[in-house]
Amino acid sequence: MTAQRGASGLRTAAALLTAVLLTAAGPGAVAAQDFDVILRGGRVLDGSGNPWFAADVGLTGDRIAAVGDLDGRTARLEVDARGLYVAPGFIDVHAHAWPGLGTPGLSHARPLLAQGLTTVFVNPDGGGMADLAEQRARLLADGLGVNVAQLVPHGSVRSAVMGAEDRAASPEELERMRALVRAGMEEGGWGLSSGTFYVPGSYAPNDELVELARVTAPYGGAYTSHIRDESNYTIGVLAAVEEVIDVARRAEVPGVVTHVKALGPPVWGFGHAIVHRIDAARAEGVEVYADQYPYLASSTGLTSALLPRWAQAGGGDSLRARLARPETRARIRAAMAENLARRGGAARIQFRRFEPDPSIEGRLLSEVAEERGLDPLDLALALFEQGSPSIVSFNMDEGDVRALMVQPWTMTSSDGALVEWGVGVPHPRSYGAFPRKIRRYVVEEGVVTLPRAIRSMTGLPAQVFRMPDRGRLRVGAAADVVVFDLARVRDRATFTEPHQLSEGMVWVFVNGEAAIADGAFTGVLAGRVLRKGRGGDGR
Repeated sequence: MTAQRGASGLRTAAALLTAVLLTAAGPGAVAAQDFDVILRGGRVLDGSGNPWFAADVGLTGDRIAAVGDLDGRTARLEVDARGLYVAPGFIDVHAHAWPGLGTPGLSHARPLLAQGLTTVFVNPDGGGMADLAEQRARLLADGLGVNVAQLVPHGSVRSAVMGAEDRAASPEELERMRALVRAGMEEGGWGLSSGTFYVPGSYAPNDELVELARVTAPYGGAYTSHIRDESNYTIGVLAAVEEVIDVARRAEVPGVVTHVKALGPPVWGFGHAIVHRIDAARAEGVEVYADQYPYLASSTGLTSALLPRWAQAGGGDSLRARLARPETRARIRAAMAENLARRGGAARIQFRRFEPDPSIEGRLLSEVAEERGLDPLDLALALFEQGSPSIVSFNMDEGDVRALMVQPWTMTSSDGALVEWGVGVPHPRSYGAFPRKIRRYVVEEGVVTLPRAIRSMTGLPAQVFRMPDRGRLRVGAAADVVVFDLARVRDRATFTEPHQLSEGMVWVFVNGEAAIADGAFTGVLAGRVLRKGRGGDGR
């Protein structure tokens, strides 16, 4: 409540700071004003994928109150949007932002707002908090700069019931997992996320995912998965896509192949085959989608990238015990050699964050290994004895990225985190995914049109996750609205200098409050935890 009261005051302050672009009604006309905000003369992209049209947009409270010709109507705050684009606030369906949003120093969400994001989905890849009520309380403790939608994370649910055991669940364990998923959906979860590439999700047979996704179906939930194999590690990328299709078909829920890609030289060119699998499923009547970040590099932990899953069973202590046995260590190393080749070699892996040894951050595995006189595999094994460095891995092909991006069922996502400014060398997607898609793939290269790109960030995510009040710029929808200057929209974050905010968002409204006003952050914390089945507004 305190954050919301402060937000109103800050919005008034923002109006004073931006007097050059505003036309405010006189003091005596306050009672007669029709709207809180009018955005005048912008090019409206409504999130449907249709071309822009010229219109004024009126906001009252936390809702869009009018779209059309508002000549003669008045508002407390009037924004000259001529020459600018007005669109629904962007929705990131795959964000690792919750730990940051749950801390006082990052709850402002400025790197997200600078991308035009007004809503983020958290707990992707099967990770995050299984107790959504506790997570929601922590998210709201210091106010939120953006809205948050929670997924129920399968990996955390399985870990709570079975730890990191490499086996199928017993009937009793499966029932306990069902109960945890049901509890999450009762708390307003938007669906089930899995990470069958990771431990412990990789130990789950697909039947387990089907059973748990069925729990979400009565609540209108979706199923989103970091698939079991994005390359040819185990079952292969195409079979892994088929697993998501299988869950969607049998559980009768929307299925999402999250951050879809063909990872590594062995599967470059498979993008078209992935498209064929998803198109065939949709022709059959199975509701399947994908999301994608617009980069040629992925990011994960070095353990996940190189270690075989059998070596990780039982957790970190078990791994270190295996590494201490020479014969087992040699077996692990041999498997790592194959996995490193799948990612294109040591020169394609950049260290992102490693607290025990920050000197390696931002540097290539090949570079550090040469400096230390070690084979890259032996350096990796030595690092595993201390922990798991997070990495950026340059392992995608531009042709696959484009083939997947242009599909009408592909949403935009970041897979990014909300990190402390200047700490580590994070993947630039944390700061620039959405503007990068607009700048590079719309403006510079014309891979997708602007209306289609905006739909992939707004109307399509709202459709997939059944969010009736967001993702479309229409009367009655939530007043999550962005106003951007297409000529100025760009990502500034790079792989070597990632801590740089994106540019081009002139105004960003979250639930009707200006979080960015005339390009400047206002300090408003108007975000909510959106609870499915509770009006979608967190109340």
